[in-house]
Amino acid sequence: MKRRQFPIKLAFSMTINKSQGQTLKNVGLYLPNSCFSHGQLYVVLSRVTSPRGLKILIVNKPGMPDDVTQNIVYNEIYNRIPQPQ
Repeated sequence: MKRRQFPIKLAFSMTINKSQGQTLKNVGLYLPNSCFSHGQLYVVLSRVTSPRGLKILIVNKPGMPDDVTQNIVYNEIYNRIPQPQ
């Protein structure tokens, strides 16, 4: 008798925060809205092991380019970052 095991992560979908700390061979990213911060986009893009394993679907509003997503910066948070002395 021969038994095969496949290392899979059972998930139909996963939040960006849930993916932190994991390494994934294939990632499909659906962006119906802009990311909360550039840090979130970095997290999801850095989870995949190779560019071939990354698929991105960006749904933009009418009039926006198809290959761009908006980076949102909250000045209230950004201005609280301590500056180096």
